[in-house]
Amino acid sequence: MSLFVTFEGPEGSGKSTQIVAMHKWLRGKGYEVVRTREPGSTAVGDQIRKLLLAPDNQDILPMSEALLYSASRAQLVSQVIRPHLERGGVVLCDRYVDSTFAYQGYGRGMDMSALATMVDLATGGLVPDLTVYLDLPIEVGLKRRGLRRQGGELQLPLFGKWDRLDVQELDFHRRVREGYLEMAREDPGRWVVVDATQPVNVIEAEIRTRVEARLS
Repeated sequence: MSLFVTFEGPEGSGKSTQIVAMHKWLRGKGYEVVRTREPGSTAVGDQIRKLLLAPDNQDILPMSEALLYSASRAQLVSQVIRPHLERGGVVLCDRYVDSTFAYQGYGRGMDMSALATMVDLATGGLVPDLTVYLDLPIEVGLKRRGLRRQGGELQLPLFGKWDRLDVQELDFHRRVREGYLEMAREDPGRWVVVDATQPVNVIEAEIRTRVEARLS
C-alpha cells in the first residue's frame, strides 16, 4: 500500500533526524520508500531552495516567497511524490503544504484562502495520509540551531549552518508554532503532535508506532 507521511516543526525541532531514522527503519522492513524535502528534491527545486534560504535575500516579499515554495512543490509532487505513490511506495517529506500555511499564513499574515488556492494548484489536491508535527518551545529550537539573543540583538553562530528563516524575529516564530498547533487541533485524524523535547530515541519510537499503525 502507498503512504504519504510529512514531517513539520519549527526551526531546530529535529525533523531531519527523525526522517532519516524512519527512512532507514522502513527500508529495513522491505518497503519501497523515498525521502524528500521542501523546497528541493528536484533539479528545479534545489535551485529554488538556494534562493529562498540564502541569508542575503531578506527582501523577498511574502507573496514571492509563497509562489517560489509553490513552484518547488509543483515540481516535487509531479516528478517524485505522486509517481512513487502510484507505484505503491511510501513517501517521507520534510515539510509540505502545512509549512506554507504556518509560515506564510500564520507567520507572514497572508490570506489563507489565497494560499489554499495556490497550494491546491501546485499539488493537484494531494494531501498527506499522516503529518507528524515535532513541537518544542521556540527558544529551545533556535538554541539548537546555535542562535541566541543578547540584549535584544540576534547572535549568529560562528560555525554551523543558519538560513534566512532562522533569523526572523521571535514573534514570527511564535506565530508559526501557534499556527501549527491550531492546524493540528483542527484535523486530529491526520496530525500527530510529538513532544520534541524528549530524547531522540523516545521520539523515534513514538513516530514509528504511528506510522506502523497506518501501514497495517
